[in-house]
Amino acid sequence: MSGAVRVVLCGVAGSGKTTVGRLLAAQMDVAFVDADDFHPPANRDHMASGAPLDDAARAGWLAALHQELRHRAAAGSGFVLACSALAARHRRVLRDGAPGSTFVHLRVPPAVLARRVAARAGHFFPAALLPSQLAAWEELGAAPDDAGFVVDGEPVAADVAAAIARHFAAR
Repeated sequence: MSGAVRVVLCGVAGSGKTTVGRLLAAQMDVAFVDADDFHPPANRDHMASGAPLDDAARAGWLAALHQELRHRAAAGSGFVLACSALAARHRRVLRDGAPGSTFVHLRVPPAVLARRVAARAGHFFPAALLPSQLAAWEELGAAPDDAGFVVDGEPVAADVAAAIARHFAAR
């Protein structure tokens, strides 16, 4: 698979977006983009201190992602983006950057998310912030233009990536 397949893996911290995203991008032969790489140092420091981001803090980050996706879409490039995209309004910004993107929510039970986030080493996002992301999460379809589909993100990452790849291969 290659070409202009554009996938945004979304969900809260610990859902496997980066791990699954890297595998999926390799299977689909497209670039992998990690939204965490676009956070300015102030956002990383803010979260590392245990404070959640608000929409004002997310604005610059979303704008940078929008530009990145717009550039990739203009070049006709496919990608897999790992991005929390917690709310329909955030997903709208990303979709505007790359029309035709498909959003895939990696749904994982809260207890599993907590265990995964607590086990991560060297990440700026502390486990204490998980409840704020769970509270902010808006299910796909929260707005009329907020399409996508949900995948069980609890199984082994390779199995999750393979299931998503099969979905796109069947289109």
